[in-house]
Amino acid sequence: MNTLKSTFLLVLLTLFLIFVGDRFGGRNGMVMAFVLSVVFNFGTYFFSDKLALRMYNAQPVTREQLPRAYAAVERLTAKQGLPMPKIYVLPTESPNAFATGRNPQHASVAVTHGILQLLDDEELEGVLAHELGHVKNRDILTSSIAATLAGAITMVARMGYWASMFGGYGGGGRDRERGNGAGGLFMLILAPIAASLIQLAISRSREYEADATGAAVTGNPYALARALQKLESYSKRIPMQASPSNAHLFIVAPLLGSGGIANLFSTHPPMKERIRRLIGRDFV
Repeated sequence: MNTLKSTFLLVLLTLFLIFVGDRFGGRNGMVMAFVLSVVFNFGTYFFSDKLALRMYNAQPVTREQLPRAYAAVERLTAKQGLPMPKIYVLPTESPNAFATGRNPQHASVAVTHGILQLLDDEELEGVLAHELGHVKNRDILTSSIAATLAGAITMVARMGYWASMFGGYGGGGRDRERGNGAGGLFMLILAPIAASLIQLAISRSREYEADATGAAVTGNPYALARALQKLESYSKRIPMQASPSNAHLFIVAPLLGSGGIANLFSTHPPMKERIRRLIGRDFV
């Protein structure tokens, strides 16, 4: 299923770029957009994980540097028959974590410095089991592609808007220019919303699935539930600077809304519901 989702997103990216190329450059624009989509798809498949890690200045660590995390990951991968992923640390005090990579053989798990200080061994193991749940469920490529697609849609929408403002795609009279400007503004407004909806559709279900997988592997859903409660509380106190295009990669949303309609476009399900699904009730 996640392979189909990944394929769908790559096809969607191709069609979107071809549509934009036709809109702004006609037949020549479509050809250029198709070539660009091939480059985008290749780069997304092979390098989306590296882009995400580099964006947050993630540093690779050895077993000697991070023994408790390595020991937990080794236990968890052995239980599930997964290859050992690369482990990275993000230099931020905001507690969070994410997994990325195109398949289990090329997976990476990243944790922040803050989460290592905040969680005890059982809670950290629960978080790492959650992230390895994404690897086992093979949704890390889907989420990485969604991040790249969201960024591409937003970038192209802004380029189209400014091109329309400065007559970037041909003449045709004042009415034509006015229509181009309106079309560019329309894309600038709606394209980021479309990108957010793509992330939303993918991310909410995958978090529930990874929670369930992680709890089943450790046999300790309460440890993961405690970790999630701590992460939500402390991430509000120490907010993390993150790009909206890949906020869905993290175990806890780094960009927190104020509730209400903001939750409609949240890339993560409500934390209370995640905890309730894990242990059957709310924490007191």
